[in-house]
Amino acid sequence: MHTDDSPWDVLLIGGASGVGKSRAAARLAARHGAFTVEFDDVVAALQAATTAATHPGLHHFTGPAPAGGAERVLELQIATARALEAALLGVVRNRLTVDVPAVVEGDYLTPAAAARAAAEAAGQGRRVRAVFLHEDDPARIAANYADREPDCGPQPERAAVSARYSAWLAAQAAAHALPVLDCRPYATLPERLAAALA
Repeated sequence: MHTDDSPWDVLLIGGASGVGKSRAAARLAARHGAFTVEFDDVVAALQAATTAATHPGLHHFTGPAPAGGAERVLELQIATARALEAALLGVVRNRLTVDVPAVVEGDYLTPAAAARAAAEAAGQGRRVRAVFLHEDDPARIAANYADREPDCGPQPERAAVSARYSAWLAAQAAAHALPVLDCRPYATLPERLAAALA
């Protein structure tokens, strides 16, 4: 049900925005012949199929920017991630019905949902692994945004929230005994990620 050199059937790569998940996921998927799922696409589909009235937990960021500053934005980001836990479990269950390994990456993967997905899979004799990438330097995240989204200009406030969300994810991952990997040095991240999952 998996490639010979793959230590997982589904790999979950979580982490805050701007920490390098997509690039790391693409490299690992290519190495293992795996299908890649960007969880942001699932989030966008769910938001398109629902409304703020019917599913408020999915629509905290689809309207005007929330008031209340960075603390409120972080609170709503965590609330959105928790509202999407059932969707993540659905994606993993679906990927386990096929014989191609998959890498699922995204900002809204919670350690709680990842741990539950791994436990469910183990009960079926399947292997779901999870790792959370961590970057605690807002300036580094802002630099990553500048490289990725040069037309958006400086984004220090967004980067600051992302760094705090990264810290929350890292703490939650540790509580669920899931590996947390520092993103830097970025040049060696794919190799360190592969080693952590071996």
